[in-house]
Amino acid sequence: MAKHSQNEVKESLKELTRIYQPKDSRKFVREYIRKYRITGGYEDELTMLVDHEMDKINSSVS
Repeated sequence: MAKHSQNEVKESLKELTRIYQPKDSRKFVREYIRKYRITGGYEDELTMLVDHEMDKINSSVS
């Protein structure tokens, strides 16, 4: 995440997660990393972030 600050990337990913509500968080993160040219090694951390955000969305709907 050299080009972007880590907080910017996380906030952007959270916002996109709220908008798109992906079914497959790992695939969503891979596409995000490829599209925005995020350096490697953060896939697991960002996938957990997407999963956590989806849990928040799903618990507020119930």
